[in-house]
Amino acid sequence: MIYPKNKQPQFGGTPYGNAAVYCFNLKTNDKGVAVNTTQTTALKANDEVVLGELPLGMRLDDAQVIVQTAMTAGITGDLGFVYVDGEDDTTVPQDKAFFGSGLVLNAAARLRTQTAKIVKLPKPAYLVLTIKGATNAKVSDVSVLVQGELLGDK
Repeated sequence: MIYPKNKQPQFGGTPYGNAAVYCFNLKTNDKGVAVNTTQTTALKANDEVVLGELPLGMRLDDAQVIVQTAMTAGITGDLGFVYVDGEDDTTVPQDKAFFGSGLVLNAAARLRTQTAKIVKLPKPAYLVLTIKGATNAKVSDVSVLVQGELLGDK
């Protein structure tokens, strides 16, 4: 029998595992402005919305975009990550469309990751949703779940 040597130590050494799901939410008001932000104008094409932070050492396994209340017709988005320090990494380059591009945000749906890649973040990263196509002009509610394993910095 052949046994691959791919066992990885659990982060923190606990017997309970290290799977994690991070939930981020983006809501807009009746004018299309993102709530709970300093933004004062409606989300428009090429706006990059930082949804939250993903920790160093997280293996990015999957993401789901849950469009509970759709944005204005014609709006799509790219979902990916950029490093908090703004510096790229040669082993795992930042990718603003890592989880998907052209994700339809103008219809209620549950969308899954479009890539077959799995990477481990070498440093903390921001989860970024880039708005494409049009300007939002209505109430909307979009949640993003990022699933992965917290492997630590080693």
